[in-house]
Amino acid sequence: MTDFLSPQEWTAVALSLRVAVWATIVSLPLGVIVALVLARCDFWGKEVVNGLVLLPLIMPPVVTGYLLLVLFGRRGPIGGFLYETFGITFAFSWTGAVLATAVMGFPLMVRAIRLAIEAVDPKLEEAAGTLGASRVATFFIITFPMILPGIIAGAILCFAKAMGEFGATITFVSAIPGETETIPSAIYALLQVPGGEPKALRLVIISILVAMGAVLASEIVARRVARRIAGR
Repeated sequence: MTDFLSPQEWTAVALSLRVAVWATIVSLPLGVIVALVLARCDFWGKEVVNGLVLLPLIMPPVVTGYLLLVLFGRRGPIGGFLYETFGITFAFSWTGAVLATAVMGFPLMVRAIRLAIEAVDPKLEEAAGTLGASRVATFFIITFPMILPGIIAGAILCFAKAMGEFGATITFVSAIPGETETIPSAIYALLQVPGGEPKALRLVIISILVAMGAVLASEIVARRVARRIAGR
């Protein structure tokens, strides 16, 4: 791998994997909660909440990146507070890339998990409730095992989206080599210089291999989990 890629290209690959993994980890707990609320709860403004969740998929990624810069930049209402109080910086740092990619991948994650939850028969959950199980216990004993393949699928979709995200990331954190330059921004930078096409092609190949590997792994894991559940 080190012979196939230059040190700068390898750094971009490693950073992309790091950002995508953290974006998935950070998004997953909130994604499960939001999907559960949207699938099982009826409340005023539910469609608005659903629209806000899906908004990053509808808006141009550059717009999402700009909004993140306005909100989480050092002069933004959220970013300024975090920086002055805790010394946390998102703009133009790899943590900002995690935030941007998590926001972009979150709708895909929620959608996959929500569909899995809606496929579970509510009567099973109601039966557990009649036997004295609390809502939390019902979720972990009944619902969670049945929606685990959907959770895995949602996590993989978020990871894949984070690996390929470009517009929001470059707008929010720019493309600083070794700090915020992920695979997509590195490819874009290489295509802007003469003779950069071969290097860009190598990164394209890496992107395809990682994406296909993630998809295949998710299919294998989801099938095994589904078989274990059916075996019960």
